[in-house]
Amino acid sequence: MSTPSLASYIMKRPWLKRWMQPLSEWYKDAAGYRKLGLRADDLIPEESETVLLALKRLPPKEAYDRVFRLRRAFQCSLAHQLLPKNEHTRPEEDTLYLSPIIKQIEAERQEKEDLDVMTIKKKKPAKA
Repeated sequence: MSTPSLASYIMKRPWLKRWMQPLSEWYKDAAGYRKLGLRADDLIPEESETVLLALKRLPPKEAYDRVFRLRRAFQCSLAHQLLPKNEHTRPEEDTLYLSPIIKQIEAERQEKEDLDVMTIKKKKPAKA
């Protein structure tokens, strides 16, 4: 899931963030997933082990809502229709719900890997 990104570079520079924010909002709107009632995290592919584990850690209501949004979007896609304007996902509703869990799982895996590789060296007793 970790891919190269300019996000941290942009976020560290307030003037660049202010300049990129309208472009970011335009791109999110142009992507069209909000017109199908989806959130950005609904677009994450479920093919990796990390994402599958994150989906299992979702609260039951959030998992149900995700499945509902995906099924509704699939039906709209099959019918070649968009949802009515009042059912589009509003920008304030388009919050990250899966990405924080994925980042937490990746951090746990990295910590486990670091601990597995760690070697312990015993001090030799000093000769008197």
